[in-house]
Amino acid sequence: MRVGIVALLHESNTFVAQPTSLEHFQQDLLLRGDEVRAMLVDTRHEIGGFFSGLERAGIEPVSIFAARAIPHGAVTGEAFAALFEMMFGELTRAAPLDAILAAAHGAMVSHSAADADGHWLGELRRRVGPQMPIVATLDAHANLSPAIVAACDALIPYRTNPHLDQYERGLEAAALLHRTLRGEVRPTMAAAFPPLAINIERQLTSEPPCRPLYEQAAAMRERPGVLSTGILLGYPYADVVEMGSAVVAVTDNNKQLAHSLANELAASLWQQRNEFLARLISVDEVLDQVGSEPGPIGLLDMGDNVGGGSPGDGTHLAHAIHERRIGRSFVCLCDPEAVQQAAERGPGARVRMAVGGKSDRQHGEPLEAEFTIEGFFDGKFVERETRHGALTHCDQGATAIVHSDDGLAVMLTSRRMPPFSLGQLTSCGLNAASFRILVAKGVHAPVAAYGPVCRRLIRVDTRGVTTADLSRLSYRRRRRPMFPFEPQTTWRPMAAD
Repeated sequence: MRVGIVALLHESNTFVAQPTSLEHFQQDLLLRGDEVRAMLVDTRHEIGGFFSGLERAGIEPVSIFAARAIPHGAVTGEAFAALFEMMFGELTRAAPLDAILAAAHGAMVSHSAADADGHWLGELRRRVGPQMPIVATLDAHANLSPAIVAACDALIPYRTNPHLDQYERGLEAAALLHRTLRGEVRPTMAAAFPPLAINIERQLTSEPPCRPLYEQAAAMRERPGVLSTGILLGYPYADVVEMGSAVVAVTDNNKQLAHSLANELAASLWQQRNEFLARLISVDEVLDQVGSEPGPIGLLDMGDNVGGGSPGDGTHLAHAIHERRIGRSFVCLCDPEAVQQAAERGPGARVRMAVGGKSDRQHGEPLEAEFTIEGFFDGKFVERETRHGALTHCDQGATAIVHSDDGLAVMLTSRRMPPFSLGQLTSCGLNAASFRILVAKGVHAPVAAYGPVCRRLIRVDTRGVTTADLSRLSYRRRRRPMFPFEPQTTWRPMAAD
């Protein structure tokens, strides 16, 4: 048997003005044919799980296509068309196939297709025909659509946030596909779509309110005839009709049971909807709270969440830390202009610089101060532990480390880099444990890396395109009514067809 492996992953923030181009994919991951195996076979990504699971089953994995870009604005129509052409060109060359394993994100938006994942998965289904099995993985932040459900025999969402189980979900998808090809099971899927936007601040799966729901989903998987269950937390920064939470259930040829399980799990989400409202704390409140508390203390900059598509140059926390002269602190800012300025002066030089705040004023004004230039680095590092997103080989471009007299160390990068790995610091000679305050531009994704070195982590309500205060965002296309935007929204599960 020959099973094709395809992947197209992007989390598209429609509140970001700058679009995602083909170049963004080329900078991160754009692989065809055998390149997919060469780059991803030994990773903790779900594609690594696909390869391992198929080989364990004695099935030949067929590398077809894999593309990923760091979250940013909506994908241009030109870039989406180019990716589309590459994927399906490689699919044609890979024939014949017996089945497909697909890795989709579920929150990809293109200027030419609002439900971009539903579009490419639907085209995949059309091209291979109705009989060929397709099993796909989804990010936990997918905005699930009926089109995605209709295109696949089974969907396997991640079950952790931070996303640390991607490899395991890849193994699960491959095992389910193997059983399907052997005729042992016939996956039958149902989904439910409660009109609920779960705030990003409440999406840590290891703690309430998420944890009891994931435990309920796990208990369902122990019932006879149940092949899989999954929760989609949703991605609130895509202003599309599909935005919001959802659940899926996959059974062995039992449509009624699949619908019953999906409705049961969705009803639990809905009953807990008030628990999914954000608990917000401002910059000044946080700094008042930590006072002279010993560090390291991790401050999670929710409004400038690079893993959610933000520019990575937000300065709200940097300004406040600098003005209060808190002491040894760390912040990373994407500012290629400042990197170049520092490079021109050289290590050891003192220079007055305006850092960060270059993308727009929503994320703060540039921080102007006297800095001493400590050093320069190529910005490349390797993460060998399992971390959010399964990133391994990372490149944040030319990087400069500068520090102010009051103890604020600023990492200036040429490319945006989500703070998923402490390798970002150690590769530049920095010890995370030596700082009193560590600013990480994320919400839950940095927890796996920063949690072990911080006495505690605090999520901070900063302004930006990934703000946790959803009332600051101007939605035009989302479903209405939807909780919490319309607090009086009512919902009841739909009956099975």
